[in-house]
Amino acid sequence: MSSATRGRSVLPARRARRHDPGRRDRLVATALDVIAEQGVAGASHRSIAQAADVPLGSTTYHFASIDELLAAAFTRHAEAVAACFEARMRAAPDREAALESLVEHLTDDLLGSPRDVVLSVELYVAAARRPALRAVTQAWMLRSRRALETHFDPVTARELDALVEGLVLHSALSTDPMTAEQIRHAIRRFAG
Repeated sequence: MSSATRGRSVLPARRARRHDPGRRDRLVATALDVIAEQGVAGASHRSIAQAADVPLGSTTYHFASIDELLAAAFTRHAEAVAACFEARMRAAPDREAALESLVEHLTDDLLGSPRDVVLSVELYVAAARRPALRAVTQAWMLRSRRALETHFDPVTARELDALVEGLVLHSALSTDPMTAEQIRHAIRRFAG
């Protein structure tokens, strides 16, 4: 040790702080990936931080609780699906076209991707026990009903929305899910 450093403590080199302005968004996206792969039960601050390749403290810095992180993730999923549905309903020129758009929304947007089916079912199940997630499902249902109300009265819109949710669960859980044609028949039969 040189005479200049004798008597002074040598501090370890500080790790450079990583500038990562998109970290919060990446955590939300990664949370959806973790939920799709491991379910809500496997989604923890630790598992999400590990999958996002960030320090564990990043998750708790951006999200006070795991429910807050899950709510942000499921909100992102619900908003993407709702926006697509709203666009479909706006583009439908009449009630007949709206019914066909509803079938396409169900078969393509909601049931077309196994990952999206799992995310929707995970949200439904988790929302039954977690108030923060129930708020996400309520907001999603409200948006769906408002989109349906561009072509249907409020009572029919609510009933169609419930039918769609039931068909998603049925398709996710059935060993013999309904075909697109059966779904079309059910929706048209219901809507009259």
